[in-house]
Amino acid sequence: MAFNRPFSVNIQPKNLAVKLNSKGEQSVVKGHPWVFSNSIVKINDDAKTGDLAIIFSKNKNKVIGIGLYDANSPIRIKIIHNAQTKAIVSSEFFQHKIEAAYQKRQELLKTKTNSYRLLFGENDGFPGLIADVYDKVLVVKLYSEIWLPYLQWILESLQMTSKSETIVLRLSRQLENSKHHNFTDGEVVYGKLKNEVVEFIEHGVRFSANVLKGHKTGYFLDHRANRKRVGELSKGKTVLDVFSYAGGFSVHALANGATEVTSLDISRQALDVARENGKLNAYSGIHKTISGDAFQEMENLIKHKKTFDVVVIDPPSFAKQQSEIELAKKKYKQLAELGEKLTAKKGLLVLASCSSRVTAQSFFDLNQNALNAQGRLYDTVLKTKHDIDHPVTFPEGAYLKCAYYRFLE
Repeated sequence: MAFNRPFSVNIQPKNLAVKLNSKGEQSVVKGHPWVFSNSIVKINDDAKTGDLAIIFSKNKNKVIGIGLYDANSPIRIKIIHNAQTKAIVSSEFFQHKIEAAYQKRQELLKTKTNSYRLLFGENDGFPGLIADVYDKVLVVKLYSEIWLPYLQWILESLQMTSKSETIVLRLSRQLENSKHHNFTDGEVVYGKLKNEVVEFIEHGVRFSANVLKGHKTGYFLDHRANRKRVGELSKGKTVLDVFSYAGGFSVHALANGATEVTSLDISRQALDVARENGKLNAYSGIHKTISGDAFQEMENLIKHKKTFDVVVIDPPSFAKQQSEIELAKKKYKQLAELGEKLTAKKGLLVLASCSSRVTAQSFFDLNQNALNAQGRLYDTVLKTKHDIDHPVTFPEGAYLKCAYYRFLE
Protein backbone atom coordinates (compact mmCIF):
# COMPACT_ATOMS: atom_id res chain seq x y z
CA MET A 1 0.00 0.00 0.00
CA ALA A 2 1.14 3.55 -0.71
CA PHE A 3 0.69 6.22 1.95
CA ASN A 4 -0.15 9.76 0.87
CA ARG A 5 3.26 11.01 2.01
CA PRO A 6 6.35 9.60 3.75
CA PHE A 7 6.17 9.21 7.52
CA SER A 8 8.72 11.08 9.61
CA VAL A 9 9.17 9.55 13.05
CA ASN A 10 12.31 10.37 15.02
CA ILE A 11 12.05 7.61 17.62
CA GLN A 12 14.45 4.69 17.09
CA PRO A 13 13.42 1.89 19.45
CA LYS A 14 15.87 -0.40 21.19
CA ASN A 15 15.44 -3.40 23.47
CA LEU A 16 15.37 -2.91 27.25
CA ALA A 17 15.99 -5.60 29.85
CA VAL A 18 13.50 -5.15 32.71
CA LYS A 19 12.95 -6.77 36.09
CA LEU A 20 9.99 -6.04 38.36
CA ASN A 21 9.17 -6.45 42.02
CA SER A 22 7.07 -9.43 43.08
CA LYS A 23 3.76 -7.57 42.81
CA GLY A 24 4.55 -6.24 39.32
CA GLU A 25 5.79 -9.62 38.12
CA GLN A 26 2.68 -11.37 39.40
CA SER A 27 0.48 -8.82 37.63
CA VAL A 28 2.21 -9.40 34.27
CA VAL A 29 2.08 -13.19 34.64
CA LYS A 30 -1.68 -12.94 35.30
CA GLY A 31 -2.11 -10.97 32.06
CA HIS A 32 -2.56 -7.40 33.28
CA PRO A 33 -1.42 -4.90 30.59
CA TRP A 34 -0.04 -2.17 32.89
CA VAL A 35 3.33 -1.93 34.67
CA PHE A 36 3.61 1.10 36.94
CA SER A 37 6.92 2.89 37.48
CA ASN A 38 7.09 1.84 41.14
CA SER A 39 7.05 -1.85 40.10
CA ILE A 40 10.31 -1.58 38.14
CA VAL A 41 13.44 -2.61 40.06
CA LYS A 42 15.90 -2.91 37.17
CA ILE A 43 15.99 -1.29 33.71
CA ASN A 44 18.50 0.24 31.27
CA ASP A 45 19.60 3.76 32.21
CA ASP A 46 18.85 5.16 28.75
CA ALA A 47 15.25 3.91 28.44
CA LYS A 48 13.16 6.05 26.07
CA THR A 49 9.53 6.15 24.94
CA GLY A 50 8.82 3.51 22.30
CA ASP A 51 11.58 1.15 23.40
CA LEU A 52 10.72 -2.55 23.59
CA ALA A 53 10.71 -3.61 27.26
CA ILE A 54 11.62 -7.30 27.60
CA ILE A 55 10.46 -8.29 31.08
CA PHE A 56 12.36 -11.09 32.81
CA SER A 57 11.32 -13.04 35.89
CA LYS A 58 13.28 -12.19 39.05
CA ASN A 59 14.63 -15.66 39.70
CA LYS A 60 14.86 -17.70 36.51
CA ASN A 61 15.63 -14.94 33.97
CA LYS A 62 12.71 -16.23 31.91
CA VAL A 63 10.87 -13.77 29.63
CA ILE A 64 7.38 -13.21 31.07
CA GLY A 65 6.22 -10.34 28.89
CA ILE A 66 7.02 -7.77 26.23
CA GLY A 67 5.85 -4.18 26.47
CA LEU A 68 6.40 -0.67 25.16
CA TYR A 69 8.17 1.82 27.42
CA ASP A 70 6.42 5.14 28.05
CA ALA A 71 8.57 7.75 29.78
CA ASN A 72 5.62 10.18 29.95
CA SER A 73 3.20 8.01 31.91
CA PRO A 74 3.03 6.55 35.44
CA ILE A 75 2.05 3.37 33.58
CA ARG A 76 5.67 3.07 32.51
CA ILE A 77 5.34 -0.13 30.47
CA LYS A 78 2.30 -1.12 28.42
CA ILE A 79 2.27 -4.86 27.76
CA ILE A 80 1.74 -5.99 24.17
CA HIS A 81 2.60 -9.68 24.63
CA ASN A 82 2.35 -12.06 27.59
CA ALA A 83 5.02 -14.62 27.06
CA GLN A 84 3.15 -17.90 27.11
CA THR A 85 4.58 -18.18 23.58
CA LYS A 86 7.72 -16.71 22.08
CA ALA A 87 7.34 -13.62 19.91
CA ILE A 88 9.45 -11.33 17.75
CA VAL A 89 7.96 -7.86 17.44
CA SER A 90 7.70 -7.31 13.69
CA SER A 91 5.11 -6.47 11.03
CA GLU A 92 3.98 -10.13 11.18
CA PHE A 93 3.56 -9.88 14.96
CA PHE A 94 1.14 -6.95 14.64
CA GLN A 95 -0.61 -8.49 11.63
CA HIS A 96 -1.35 -11.64 13.66
CA LYS A 97 -2.77 -9.59 16.57
CA ILE A 98 -4.96 -7.49 14.24
CA GLU A 99 -6.29 -10.58 12.46
CA ALA A 100 -7.14 -12.13 15.85
CA ALA A 101 -9.05 -8.97 16.83
CA TYR A 102 -10.90 -9.00 13.50
CA GLN A 103 -12.00 -12.60 14.02
CA LYS A 104 -13.61 -11.63 17.35
CA ARG A 105 -15.86 -9.17 15.46
CA GLN A 106 -17.13 -11.64 12.86
CA GLU A 107 -20.51 -12.25 14.52
CA LEU A 108 -21.23 -8.51 14.49
CA LEU A 109 -20.16 -8.15 10.85
CA LYS A 110 -22.74 -10.74 9.79
CA THR A 111 -25.49 -8.26 10.76
CA LYS A 112 -26.57 -5.18 8.78
CA THR A 113 -23.65 -3.24 10.30
CA ASN A 114 -20.57 -1.79 8.60
CA SER A 115 -19.24 0.23 11.55
CA TYR A 116 -17.21 -1.40 14.31
CA ARG A 117 -14.24 -1.05 16.64
CA LEU A 118 -11.43 -3.15 15.21
CA LEU A 119 -8.93 -2.42 18.00
CA PHE A 120 -9.99 -1.62 21.56
CA GLY A 121 -6.72 -0.53 23.16
CA GLU A 122 -5.31 -2.79 25.86
CA ASN A 123 -8.17 -5.25 25.46
CA ASP A 124 -6.85 -6.20 22.02
CA GLY A 125 -3.17 -5.83 22.94
CA PHE A 126 -2.80 -2.25 21.66
CA PRO A 127 -2.64 0.01 24.75
CA GLY A 128 -3.20 3.65 23.85
CA LEU A 129 -4.46 2.89 20.33
CA ILE A 130 -8.03 2.72 19.00
CA ALA A 131 -9.13 1.75 15.48
CA ASP A 132 -12.73 2.28 14.33
CA VAL A 133 -14.18 1.43 10.92
CA TYR A 134 -16.99 3.48 9.37
CA ASP A 135 -17.95 1.72 6.13
CA LYS A 136 -14.77 2.04 4.00
CA VAL A 137 -13.06 4.60 6.24
CA LEU A 138 -10.70 3.50 9.01
CA VAL A 139 -10.06 6.01 11.81
CA VAL A 140 -7.05 5.36 14.05
CA LYS A 141 -6.71 7.36 17.26
CA LEU A 142 -3.34 7.48 19.02
CA TYR A 143 -3.05 8.36 22.69
CA SER A 144 0.66 7.63 23.21
CA GLU A 145 4.00 8.16 21.47
CA ILE A 146 4.89 4.51 22.14
CA TRP A 147 3.26 3.53 18.82
CA LEU A 148 5.12 5.94 16.56
CA PRO A 149 8.02 3.59 15.63
CA TYR A 150 5.57 0.80 14.75
CA LEU A 151 2.78 2.86 13.18
CA GLN A 152 3.51 2.09 9.53
CA TRP A 153 3.39 -1.67 10.16
CA ILE A 154 0.15 -1.32 12.12
CA LEU A 155 -1.62 0.90 9.57
CA GLU A 156 -0.66 -1.44 6.74
CA SER A 157 -2.06 -4.43 8.65
CA LEU A 158 -5.24 -2.59 9.64
CA GLN A 159 -5.90 -1.58 6.04
CA MET A 160 -5.25 -5.08 4.72
CA THR A 161 -7.49 -6.71 7.34
CA SER A 162 -10.39 -4.23 7.21
CA LYS A 163 -10.08 -3.61 3.43
CA SER A 164 -10.60 0.09 4.12
CA GLU A 165 -10.14 2.52 1.25
CA THR A 166 -9.22 5.49 3.45
CA ILE A 167 -7.26 5.90 6.70
CA VAL A 168 -7.68 8.96 8.93
CA LEU A 169 -5.24 9.54 11.80
CA ARG A 170 -6.56 11.22 14.94
CA LEU A 171 -4.21 12.37 17.71
CA SER A 172 -4.70 13.01 21.41
CA ARG A 173 -3.72 16.46 22.64
CA GLN A 174 -0.44 15.04 23.96
CA LEU A 175 0.35 13.57 20.54
CA GLU A 176 -0.59 16.80 18.74
CA ASN A 177 2.08 18.58 20.78
CA SER A 178 4.73 15.90 20.24
CA LYS A 179 7.89 16.80 18.32
CA HIS A 180 8.60 13.18 17.40
CA HIS A 181 6.44 13.00 14.26
CA ASN A 182 5.12 15.04 11.32
CA PHE A 183 1.42 14.09 11.53
CA THR A 184 -1.53 16.40 12.08
CA ASP A 185 -4.80 15.51 13.79
CA GLY A 186 -7.38 14.47 11.21
CA GLU A 187 -4.79 13.81 8.52
CA VAL A 188 -5.82 11.46 5.72
CA VAL A 189 -2.71 9.28 5.58
CA TYR A 190 -4.03 6.76 3.03
CA GLY A 191 -6.55 7.04 0.20
CA LYS A 192 -8.95 9.95 -0.25
CA LEU A 193 -11.83 11.36 1.75
CA LYS A 194 -14.64 12.93 -0.30
CA ASN A 195 -16.40 14.33 2.74
CA GLU A 196 -15.36 14.64 6.39
CA VAL A 197 -18.84 13.36 7.31
CA VAL A 198 -18.95 9.63 6.59
CA GLU A 199 -22.21 7.69 6.45
CA PHE A 200 -22.42 4.16 7.86
CA ILE A 201 -24.99 1.56 8.92
CA GLU A 202 -25.68 0.24 12.43
CA HIS A 203 -28.09 -2.72 12.54
CA GLY A 204 -29.86 -1.43 9.44
CA VAL A 205 -30.13 2.17 10.69
CA ARG A 206 -28.16 4.91 8.92
CA PHE A 207 -25.85 7.30 10.77
CA SER A 208 -22.97 9.65 10.05
CA ALA A 209 -19.69 10.50 11.75
CA ASN A 210 -17.40 13.51 11.29
CA VAL A 211 -14.15 11.54 11.19
CA LEU A 212 -11.92 14.64 11.05
CA LYS A 213 -13.41 16.84 13.79
CA GLY A 214 -15.86 14.66 15.74
CA HIS A 215 -15.21 13.57 19.32
CA LYS A 216 -12.62 10.74 19.54
CA THR A 217 -13.02 8.95 16.19
CA GLY A 218 -16.26 10.70 15.25
CA TYR A 219 -18.94 8.59 16.94
CA PHE A 220 -19.57 6.34 19.96
CA LEU A 221 -19.90 2.76 18.73
CA ASP A 222 -19.99 1.10 22.15
CA HIS A 223 -23.76 1.42 22.83
CA ARG A 224 -24.73 -0.18 19.52
CA ALA A 225 -26.52 -3.20 20.99
CA ASN A 226 -28.41 -1.04 23.51
CA ARG A 227 -29.47 1.40 20.78
CA LYS A 228 -30.84 -1.48 18.72
CA ARG A 229 -32.74 -2.84 21.73
CA VAL A 230 -34.19 0.56 22.69
CA GLY A 231 -35.26 1.06 19.07
CA GLU A 232 -37.13 -2.24 19.06
CA LEU A 233 -38.85 -1.32 22.34
CA SER A 234 -39.92 2.12 21.08
CA LYS A 235 -42.47 1.24 18.39
CA GLY A 236 -45.60 3.36 18.94
CA LYS A 237 -44.00 5.00 22.00
CA THR A 238 -42.90 8.46 23.11
CA VAL A 239 -39.19 8.59 23.90
CA LEU A 240 -36.86 10.92 25.82
CA ASP A 241 -33.14 10.57 25.00
CA VAL A 242 -31.09 12.44 27.65
CA PHE A 243 -27.44 13.31 26.84
CA SER A 244 -28.41 12.37 23.29
CA TYR A 245 -25.20 13.63 21.59
CA ALA A 246 -25.55 12.63 17.90
CA GLY A 247 -28.90 10.96 18.52
CA GLY A 248 -27.93 7.29 18.67
CA PHE A 249 -30.89 6.15 20.77
CA SER A 250 -33.20 8.79 19.24
CA VAL A 251 -32.57 7.73 15.64
CA HIS A 252 -33.04 4.02 16.37
CA ALA A 253 -36.33 4.85 18.11
CA LEU A 254 -37.54 6.96 15.18
CA ALA A 255 -36.48 4.36 12.61
CA ASN A 256 -38.38 1.70 14.57
CA GLY A 257 -41.68 3.61 14.65
CA ALA A 258 -41.62 5.78 17.78
CA THR A 259 -44.41 8.37 17.61
CA GLU A 260 -42.41 11.17 19.22
CA VAL A 261 -38.75 11.40 20.22
CA THR A 262 -37.17 14.21 22.24
CA SER A 263 -33.37 14.51 22.10
CA LEU A 264 -31.86 16.48 25.01
CA ASP A 265 -28.24 17.64 24.98
CA ILE A 266 -26.27 20.68 26.10
CA SER A 267 -24.62 20.96 22.66
CA ARG A 268 -26.67 22.59 19.90
CA GLN A 269 -24.13 21.30 17.40
CA ALA A 270 -24.68 17.71 18.58
CA LEU A 271 -28.45 18.18 18.27
CA ASP A 272 -27.99 19.41 14.70
CA VAL A 273 -26.12 16.18 13.96
CA ALA A 274 -28.88 14.17 15.68
CA ARG A 275 -31.50 15.78 13.44
CA GLU A 276 -29.42 15.10 10.32
CA ASN A 277 -28.86 11.47 11.38
CA GLY A 278 -32.60 11.10 11.82
CA LYS A 279 -33.19 12.37 8.28
CA LEU A 280 -30.91 9.66 6.86
CA ASN A 281 -33.72 7.20 7.67
CA ALA A 282 -37.41 7.00 6.84
CA TYR A 283 -39.60 7.78 9.86
CA SER A 284 -43.08 9.12 10.53
CA GLY A 285 -42.76 10.25 14.16
CA ILE A 286 -41.96 13.73 15.47
CA HIS A 287 -38.35 14.54 16.40
CA LYS A 288 -38.05 17.30 19.00
CA THR A 289 -34.84 18.66 20.51
CA ILE A 290 -34.03 20.46 23.76
CA SER A 291 -30.71 22.25 24.21
CA GLY A 292 -29.57 22.81 27.79
CA ASP A 293 -28.17 21.34 30.99
CA ALA A 294 -29.68 17.87 31.34
CA PHE A 295 -30.43 18.12 35.07
CA GLN A 296 -32.14 21.51 34.73
CA GLU A 297 -34.09 20.53 31.60
CA MET A 298 -35.30 17.30 33.21
CA GLU A 299 -36.51 19.33 36.22
CA ASN A 300 -38.36 21.66 33.80
CA LEU A 301 -40.07 18.71 32.11
CA ILE A 302 -41.13 17.36 35.51
CA LYS A 303 -42.56 20.77 36.49
CA HIS A 304 -44.66 20.69 33.33
CA LYS A 305 -45.83 17.15 34.24
CA LYS A 306 -44.32 15.71 31.06
CA THR A 307 -43.79 11.93 30.94
CA PHE A 308 -42.52 9.52 28.29
CA ASP A 309 -43.06 5.83 27.56
CA VAL A 310 -39.32 5.28 27.22
CA VAL A 311 -36.63 7.35 28.98
CA VAL A 312 -32.95 6.78 28.16
CA ILE A 313 -30.27 8.49 30.26
CA ASP A 314 -26.71 7.95 29.00
CA PRO A 315 -24.42 10.61 30.51
CA PRO A 316 -20.72 11.20 29.81
CA SER A 317 -18.20 9.90 32.32
CA PHE A 318 -18.68 11.62 35.68
CA ALA A 319 -15.53 10.13 37.27
CA LYS A 320 -12.45 10.68 35.16
CA GLN A 321 -10.27 10.53 38.27
CA GLN A 322 -10.44 8.81 41.64
CA SER A 323 -11.39 11.97 43.53
CA GLU A 324 -14.62 12.32 41.49
CA ILE A 325 -16.15 8.93 42.32
CA GLU A 326 -18.42 10.05 45.18
CA LEU A 327 -19.73 13.05 43.25
CA ALA A 328 -20.36 10.76 40.26
CA LYS A 329 -22.43 8.42 42.44
CA LYS A 330 -24.54 11.35 43.65
CA LYS A 331 -25.17 12.39 40.05
CA TYR A 332 -26.19 8.86 39.02
CA LYS A 333 -28.59 8.70 41.96
CA GLN A 334 -30.07 12.06 40.97
CA LEU A 335 -30.50 10.95 37.35
CA ALA A 336 -32.29 7.77 38.42
CA GLU A 337 -34.68 9.83 40.55
CA LEU A 338 -35.35 12.33 37.75
CA GLY A 339 -35.73 9.54 35.22
CA GLU A 340 -38.33 7.78 37.37
CA LYS A 341 -40.45 10.94 37.53
CA LEU A 342 -40.30 11.31 33.75
CA THR A 343 -41.22 7.71 32.99
CA ALA A 344 -44.93 7.18 32.24
CA LYS A 345 -47.11 4.48 33.79
CA LYS A 346 -45.86 1.05 32.72
CA GLY A 347 -42.99 2.84 30.99
CA LEU A 348 -39.35 1.84 30.53
CA LEU A 349 -36.37 3.62 32.13
CA VAL A 350 -32.91 2.89 30.71
CA LEU A 351 -29.94 4.05 32.78
CA ALA A 352 -26.33 3.83 31.56
CA SER A 353 -22.84 4.67 32.79
CA CYS A 354 -19.46 4.89 31.05
CA SER A 355 -17.45 5.75 34.19
CA SER A 356 -14.90 2.94 34.59
CA ARG A 357 -14.16 3.99 38.18
CA VAL A 358 -17.78 3.32 39.17
CA THR A 359 -18.12 -0.47 38.96
CA ALA A 360 -21.10 -2.13 37.32
CA GLN A 361 -22.29 -3.59 40.63
CA SER A 362 -22.02 -0.22 42.36
CA PHE A 363 -23.95 1.45 39.53
CA PHE A 364 -26.73 -1.14 39.52
CA ASP A 365 -27.00 -0.95 43.32
CA LEU A 366 -27.23 2.87 43.16
CA ASN A 367 -30.08 2.66 40.66
CA GLN A 368 -31.95 0.04 42.65
CA ASN A 369 -31.71 2.01 45.89
CA ALA A 370 -32.80 5.24 44.19
CA LEU A 371 -35.78 3.60 42.47
CA ASN A 372 -36.84 1.67 45.57
CA ALA A 373 -37.02 4.96 47.47
CA GLN A 374 -39.53 6.34 44.94
CA GLY A 375 -42.15 3.78 45.97
CA ARG A 376 -43.17 2.62 42.47
CA LEU A 377 -43.22 -1.07 41.64
CA TYR A 378 -40.83 -2.03 38.86
CA ASP A 379 -39.01 -4.98 37.33
CA THR A 380 -35.35 -5.00 36.40
CA VAL A 381 -35.73 -6.29 32.85
CA LEU A 382 -32.11 -6.49 31.75
CA LYS A 383 -28.54 -5.52 32.60
CA THR A 384 -25.99 -5.20 29.82
CA LYS A 385 -22.29 -4.44 29.48
CA HIS A 386 -19.97 -4.25 26.47
CA ASP A 387 -20.83 -5.04 22.86
CA ILE A 388 -18.87 -7.68 20.95
CA ASP A 389 -16.37 -5.22 19.43
CA HIS A 390 -15.47 -3.83 22.86
CA PRO A 391 -14.10 -6.99 24.54
CA VAL A 392 -12.85 -6.72 28.12
CA THR A 393 -9.67 -8.57 29.10
CA PHE A 394 -8.71 -6.82 32.37
CA PRO A 395 -10.75 -5.20 35.16
CA GLU A 396 -9.95 -1.56 34.31
CA GLY A 397 -10.92 -2.23 30.69
CA ALA A 398 -14.60 -2.51 31.67
CA TYR A 399 -16.49 0.78 31.71
CA LEU A 400 -19.90 0.44 30.04
CA LYS A 401 -23.00 -0.77 31.90
CA CYS A 402 -26.68 -0.29 31.24
CA ALA A 403 -29.91 -1.38 32.99
CA TYR A 404 -33.53 -1.52 31.85
CA TYR A 405 -36.28 -0.90 34.44
CA ARG A 406 -39.95 -1.54 33.57
CA PHE A 407 -42.47 0.17 35.86
CA LEU A 408 -45.53 -1.89 36.72
CA GLU A 409 -47.75 1.09 37.48
